[in-house]
Parts: sequence; structure tokens; C-alpha cells
Amino acid sequence: MALKIFYVSFGCKVNQYETQNISEQFSLDGCEKVNNIKEADVCIINSCTVTAQADSKLRHFIKRVHRENPSCLIVLTGCFPQAFPQKAQDFSECKIICGSRDKNKLREMVYNALESENLHQTICISEQKLNGKLEPMCNCADSGKTRAYIKIQDGCDMACSYCIIPTARGHICSKSIEDIKCETELLLKANHKEIILTGINLCCYGKDFKNGTRLVDALEAVCSIDGNFRVRLSSMEPEMISDEDILRMRALNKLCPQFHLSLQSGCNKTLKAMNRHYSAQQYQELCVKLREAFDGCAITTDIMVGFPNETDEDFNESLEFVKKTSFSAAHIFPYSRRTGTKADKLDGQIDKNTKTKRAAKMREICKNSQLEYNRSFIGKTAEVLFEREVCAEYHQGHIPEYVLVKVERTDNSTLFRQFKQVKIIDANENFCTGELI
Repeated sequence: MALKIFYVSFGCKVNQYETQNISEQFSLDGCEKVNNIKEADVCIINSCTVTAQADSKLRHFIKRVHRENPSCLIVLTGCFPQAFPQKAQDFSECKIICGSRDKNKLREMVYNALESENLHQTICISEQKLNGKLEPMCNCADSGKTRAYIKIQDGCDMACSYCIIPTARGHICSKSIEDIKCETELLLKANHKEIILTGINLCCYGKDFKNGTRLVDALEAVCSIDGNFRVRLSSMEPEMISDEDILRMRALNKLCPQFHLSLQSGCNKTLKAMNRHYSAQQYQELCVKLREAFDGCAITTDIMVGFPNETDEDFNESLEFVKKTSFSAAHIFPYSRRTGTKADKLDGQIDKNTKTKRAAKMREICKNSQLEYNRSFIGKTAEVLFEREVCAEYHQGHIPEYVLVKVERTDNSTLFRQFKQVKIIDANENFCTGELI
């Protein structure tokens, strides 16, 4: 059955990977991916539920799809129905609802629904069990991008007090190293030039195997594959990176020296209330070790402001820590109450105005450190992996440290998926500019 399908993925890179996999499965049947809701026979929505705002965006999008294309079969999958199954069933516009680890059942569910004369809501939300297996997925098609993600891990058992993800994603589980290598080789054959290993809690990779397998083992396996390509890691938990991991990573020439270490707060009192498993001092020590091992490496992060009971003194402590650490880039966001988490029930909730002001102060500090980091490349030569052409005036791509570089375009030629040496001549807080060598 050749269908026209509109795909939308909310949230993290794991969701994007899974949506790509769903698209590849349907393409095997001759189904066409469309970019216009009004053309679609089916709309597949891979949801995020990390914040209440994510739920609101989801709700509005579902209504928009139904309004613009009333005959379209709307499929809701992912984290929202897994975490809040009853609320998901209340979306009467959605005729198929399935959980975060039931995505391989979508093809059959869609075809069965379209063949049914009486289209009732079909629901498939499996229980998240301890010691469960990773849902089999392997992407191999050309996505039209330079980078390709491989989901090597799912689930989280860390129980941060503000986070709904353990409910939405279940317990930890991992992909075998053999399967990771196989998928990498397929994605390289499909012309991707950068492989990003990702997961819900990436540093928990291999724990479920109970044989000592760690993230660095998977990383070494991918880097051992022949070819001219880069390997990058997505977000990592700082307390799970050992000295041995750093030593082994340092030996990998294909590994990009960019480390996204989720901080959340630079205040120990707040970290404890969040149920994070490290102190600000331990985080700082890790940054020092990484910078000693990878000269000029990028350390990027996430920072939350306005957590319940965060005083002005607590916030200033976090602010000073961020100044001292000097991140190359940071995602700043105000705490958002999440039903179903311990933090939602805490007294001392911070008002919106205070959270907004704190976020603005934190962004200003991080903006300055990002500018300083980008300027550190001026006068240096860096290898740029160029991406799809998005502008008539310049080519653009990223260096291994994931700094965006723009080069003036002089003709109609393309540099897409090419590695080129570029001399950096200027920089602002958003990108560097350079000249081809």
C-alpha cells in the first residue's frame, strides 16, 4: 500500500533517529514522505514529554493536523503516550496510539487501521520491564545530511527528581557492539561522513549486559572501521566518565573533541535536590582532565535555573561556577514543573518572572564564553565538514569541536559532504568565518 506520510519528531536526537527508522520501514513498501500535511494519507507524530510545554505543543499540533486534513490518519507514538497513556487516549483525533518501545508495530497497525471499515482507536503501550531488550532498529538510508545518528542505548534509571524520562523510556538497555558496527558501515555506505552515538542515558551503555562492557568499548569499535569519517558522542553524564575512559578516548583519531556534559546546576545544594550524582567540584575536575587530554576541546552543557527552593545565593553560586568553567556552548532553560516527578510536589516553586531573569543572566555569561571560545580559533587552520547548501552567499559546516564555520561562496560549486581545510579569519558568538586553503 503506497501511502503519502507526513512525519514529525518532537524532542531529542533519539526521537529523530527513531522517526528516521519508521520512515525507512514504510519506504520499503513504496510509501512517500511528504512535507505538506494536506497531502498526507497518514501523519506519524513521535512525541516528547520532557516538559509541560512539550505536551502543549503536541496538543496544538494534533489539532492543527486534524483541522488542515480531517481525513488524515493520525498516529501518536513515543514518550507522551508511554508516560501518560490515559491522557493520550483522550486525543480522539489520534486513531493509533503506541508507546516508546512499540514503534516496530506501527506499519502493521497503520495498514490494519486503513483496511478497517470502522476506524476505532487502536492502542499498543507495552509495560516497561526491568532487563528488557532494546527495540531492534537499524537505519541504512541516505538521509540527505552529513551526519547520521545511531541509537545505541535506551532508558534511564537515574531518577533525577525533575525528570519524567524513566517513566517515558523505561529501564536501561543497549545495542550490541556487533549491531552498532554493522549499522555504522551501512550509514557510511549511504555517504554519511559523521556518525553520532546517542542514547537516553548514553553513559549507561552496556550496563545491562553485566559483563563490563562500557560506552568506550562501543566507541572504539566504531572508530576502528576503515574510512574517512568522524565520530561524535551526544550528551553524557559526568559522573560516569572514568580516567581510563579518557585515556582510551584520547587514542581515537576519529573521535571529535566535543563533550556535552549535562551540568544542570553549579550549586551543590541544588544538585542534591535534583538527585544528581556528582558535585560541582567533581564536574570541574572532569573538565580539567578532558582539557588536559584534548587540547582546545569543546565542553558544552545544559543548565537549569529556577529549580524549587533555589535562592538568589544558590543561583549566584551556579552563575559563578559557569563563569569559571567557561563553556564553549550551553543550553539554558528555566525549570518546568512536570506532573509525575518528585520535584513537582516540592514547596518553594520559583515564579516565572524570577526564572526568566535568571535564565537571561545565565545566557549572557554563556554567550560571552562562547564568543571567547570561537575567537580562540582565529588564525588557526581547521578541518570543516561541509553541509547542505543553505545560502547563496556562503558554504557552511562544522569543525570537529562542533563550531559552525562559514566560507564565502565564489561560484555555483557545492562542498556538500566534503572535508576541507579552512583558515579561520573572524568569529562571533554564533559562528566563525574562514577562507578555503
